[in-house]
Amino acid sequence: MSGRARVAYRPAMTHGTSRPLALEALATWEPVLRLLRDGSSSARRSGHVARHSWSLGLRRPPLPRPGRAARSERIRAEAEAVEPVRGALAEAGVDGVSFVADLAENGSAVLHLLWPGPGVEYGTTGAYPGAVVLVEGALPEPWRRLPDPVPGAVAAPSASPVALERMLRERLPGVGAGTTESEVAAAGARLGRPLPAELAVLYRVIGAARDGDTARRVAERAAPVLGCSLLPLDAVYVADAAAREVGWEWGATAAVVTGPGARVQGLAGSPGWIVFGEADGDRLAVDLTPGPRGHLGQVVRLDHEQVIGAELVADSLTDLVAGRRGEETGARPGERSPVVARVNAKGLPHVEAAADPALEVLTIGVRDGAPMSLAALVGLPRLRTLTAYPGTLADPLEVGQLTGLEFLRLGVEEWRALLDAGAVPPTLAAAAVETHGAPDPLAVAALTDALLTLRGRPPVRRTVIEG
Repeated sequence: MSGRARVAYRPAMTHGTSRPLALEALATWEPVLRLLRDGSSSARRSGHVARHSWSLGLRRPPLPRPGRAARSERIRAEAEAVEPVRGALAEAGVDGVSFVADLAENGSAVLHLLWPGPGVEYGTTGAYPGAVVLVEGALPEPWRRLPDPVPGAVAAPSASPVALERMLRERLPGVGAGTTESEVAAAGARLGRPLPAELAVLYRVIGAARDGDTARRVAERAAPVLGCSLLPLDAVYVADAAAREVGWEWGATAAVVTGPGARVQGLAGSPGWIVFGEADGDRLAVDLTPGPRGHLGQVVRLDHEQVIGAELVADSLTDLVAGRRGEETGARPGERSPVVARVNAKGLPHVEAAADPALEVLTIGVRDGAPMSLAALVGLPRLRTLTAYPGTLADPLEVGQLTGLEFLRLGVEEWRALLDAGAVPPTLAAAAVETHGAPDPLAVAALTDALLTLRGRPPVRRTVIEG
């Protein structure tokens, strides 16, 4: 694969010089290309390399014990091959780059490098881009949703700053002076609201400075009592929707669902969630915007593996320290039809079964039977997200009759039909290409460009290297 490389197009990433970056040099990619050839006479390979991860699309040996040595050797070989690329990414100040490599039998290669740019989110499946953001700064509907008011919400009967302070001092004797009233007031000013009374007691008794051996020892002693690591007071923050960043492909398929019996609102974030602790990667917060059956000041857990909603932990901080746990009685956010519906082999049988005035998100997946019509969805007032696997729609142009869509994910052929007919819904804020079935990454990139161009957004940047 040695030889002179020809750079057909180079994005503006040369740090003010005319010389090609190392990222655009064939020598940087040669170890990866050799690994991708993997004994094949000719092939097309694709993947993604980032500063801290990579996906080369290679088949790895299975996990059972006899294959572990071979698997480890393969992973080590991949790590060595991508190291020059990762170094070049750091040099160029780029987080990651996707690639498509056409490897010929005579040893030559054509390497396509793809930088998504500001209008495309990071993808999670090899060389395929993530969602295309058609409106700059647009957010999925759940991330625009504010908490519903709950008139008459009060603290739990168990909530008692006095009892909380007594328990803390009994269980943490000699803990120290804690945090001063002025420091607690300053934290409230930074957050834009006073700290709730129980939370203020927590910090006045325990404190939680960032530095110092004393602070560390206090935090270690307090963790078993609280069931979490207490954040430093100046690290306490409001877990509003902006603090729970998520891409469109995940956010658009989520939904805010808060039933009449729910104790926690099923939000992406809330200005009333004040985070004070960390446990196993999750965050604990005092909740000042409870659900219809919840209490002011209840303690909730924000699961780091979930993009929306929170779980009730205790009715109050007093209950948390006393070891009394609360119980949520409502359904988990987004799990209840008719707001979110899935039509597939294991879900609903057809689109008509999903059609409901409350429907917001519809996913059409793999199923038996003929492609389906979308006629039953026309006129639904809240439908905002539609995703459909390739070949599941009888007439893709019916999508144009769904006048409230803000996110749409379709297969390559379905998108081509809409683009050719000029029928891409004008209401879309974001879109994505469904990659089930492993379509050609360059075809997906071309569709991404077409969608971006349709809205006047910067196209995917490309470099083509031959050598």
